Amino acid sequence: MKNASSRRFWRWMKVQAYKHDGSIHREWSPAYLVEETDRYYALASRASLVTEAGGRRWMTSENAIFFLFKHEWMNVIAMMKPERGIVYYVNIASPTICDGGFLRYIDYDLDVKLFPDHVVKELDEQEFRRHSAKYGYDEETIDICVDMEKRIEKMMRDGEFPFVDGEVHRLYDLFVAENRPYEVSKRKPLNGSASND
Repeated sequence: MKNASSRRFWRWMKVQAYKHDGSIHREWSPAYLVEETDRYYALASRASLVTEAGGRRWMTSENAIFFLFKHEWMNVIAMMKPERGIVYYVNIASPTICDGGFLRYIDYDLDVKLFPDHVVKELDEQEFRRHSAKYGYDEETIDICVDMEKRIEKMMRDGEFPFVDGEVHRLYDLFVAENRPYEVSKRKPLNGSASND
């Protein structure tokens, strides 16, 4: 069993998103695997360096939990916005696989965003239609993505996991607790008293 110090290192993982044709779409700098279940991986980060396929790089600015689902066609980034609350950004995507230390999935363009005031916004539907033709999405994939978009919106309205602020805070607090710098305690003088010079 790994001890607490080694746990910090093997749990830092990179996420890679691909397009339908297998080309790389986007990559995130390593984030901390704070929890894994039979259903999902949950990664935590204070900020991430994102590298796009064309080489452009940009930084996220908020604390976040990234839920990557193993069997469901989605992943969710819960972004903790100071003084605003948590914004949930959902990528409709293939189930995530762990491959050679990377978490990988195929991005299928459709996105759904949930704001702290419970407003739900659908995004990138034109891009989905354009890429359906460009990459040749089969009918089954298109149906899965469209049905998933509807299911996600219902999950948001019903407050189902992972759209639960308390769970996001719990995971982020666990991340912080497991990555505190080691504290060096002051050594007590021998015999309980300091030497006099």
